[in-house]
Amino acid sequence: MSYEAIQQAAAVIAERTGRPEHRVAIVLGSGLAGYAATLPGAVEVPYADIPGFPLPKVQGHGGSLFSAQPGEVPVLCYSGRVHTYEGWDMADVVFGVRTAVASGCSTVVLTNAAGGAGDGLEPGDLVLIRDHLNLAARNPLVGTNDERLGPRFPDMSDTYPRDLRDLARQVAADAGVTLKEGVYAWFLGPTFETPSEVQMARRMGADLVGMSTVPEAIAARHMGARLLGISLVTNLAAGISPVPLSHEEVQETADAARERFTALVDGLLRTLH
Repeated sequence: MSYEAIQQAAAVIAERTGRPEHRVAIVLGSGLAGYAATLPGAVEVPYADIPGFPLPKVQGHGGSLFSAQPGEVPVLCYSGRVHTYEGWDMADVVFGVRTAVASGCSTVVLTNAAGGAGDGLEPGDLVLIRDHLNLAARNPLVGTNDERLGPRFPDMSDTYPRDLRDLARQVAADAGVTLKEGVYAWFLGPTFETPSEVQMARRMGADLVGMSTVPEAIAARHMGARLLGISLVTNLAAGISPVPLSHEEVQETADAARERFTALVDGLLRTLH
């Protein structure tokens, strides 16, 4: 998607929500369906009404954007995301987060459901993303670079800043929510990872494996946004789990952890600026 398409989408969001600028964006993964509609001052805009927005095709992922103001600043909440494995171009996969940054969001929170690969992780755990591994051999910045969006070679050495992670830990403590920390590895999907792939990722330093988030993180950093990533461990990864993996297990664990996850997100959206 072009710079002009991103700006057009941002203009439509401002018009439809009645809020000329937003400061924080959050992408809501599995376990947070329906959450955005409960926020103070929530205004819903279906993705279908925003030019250029792709529509999610995966069960459990909504298809609307919500503008709300749970704290001092307006927040954009994406209820559902599209994934590369659905067949979308990378530009489509990151169109939402690019539009958020163009709408004024200097901080982007990315949430997801992930398989637990690291020692000590169990289904239901909430985990801060400290860093990520791109194991899908895809990158949304491939191709001609538009300097209006960001530099040709963006620095990724501080993708998930320590000060935001420290803030998240404080918010979690105040909410009585246990928050662990680890490295997220992106696999393309849609197959779950093989046991050998999980062992490879573990040897590379991964604690979490999943099929999203990394493209969005790259695009948001390209545009200068600061990132906070949070994974919900919905299952143990292949070779660690004693039972076959399934999407139903992911949804069941996400639903069971919903109260803790929403308590953490509530606190973050009231605190972030």
